[in-house]
Amino acid sequence: MATNVYQKLMIVQSKLKAPKGQYNSFGKYKYRSCEDILTAVKPLLAEVGAVIVIEDGLEMVGDRIYIKATASFYETENGTRISNTAYAREEEAKKGMDGSQITGTASSYARKYALNGLLLIDDTKDADTDENRNERDNRYIDQNRDPAIDRTGQPAYPAKAEMLGVIAKAYPEGKVRETLLMAMHAKTLEEMSDAAIKAVYNKCMEKKK
Repeated sequence: MATNVYQKLMIVQSKLKAPKGQYNSFGKYKYRSCEDILTAVKPLLAEVGAVIVIEDGLEMVGDRIYIKATASFYETENGTRISNTAYAREEEAKKGMDGSQITGTASSYARKYALNGLLLIDDTKDADTDENRNERDNRYIDQNRDPAIDRTGQPAYPAKAEMLGVIAKAYPEGKVRETLLMAMHAKTLEEMSDAAIKAVYNKCMEKKK
């Protein structure tokens, strides 16, 4: 039987199965939430005699606000603990969200990744895989969708060459374009995925309004 906090945490880590119980219908991918992890780990905590406590707070780094979340695994017999900390940055503004929702979203991310580190849950994907790229592009386009919808219910976009022309003018050669290409993981504008081109085009058009 486990006698110390490290042995108990090892048992929980080895037995924990936290399925991805959430589904993003727009990006068409599954993911796990903080609640999914906690639901899966609670029976194991009762089995070994331990508890997990999650705390978070605000920290100013430079001129940006970060949520700092700490997940601690406590051994109930003597109170010894092991902790892991994760950070998530608050967005300055996000379409369709008020201040409390932005903070809540950052808190959820920070808590989830603090738990991931504590319980050895790997949520990362290879940055070069198609799945990871499609998820990133879909999230980006979801945040920058064009309000102009055609009769089929799909965004009405011009030809790809025309969109690239608009993007090229908005992001001229130099640091501005380099920053965009780095974010899109592409060497040239033409190498960006179709989803990314449409999302950046939407953003350019919004700036013109």
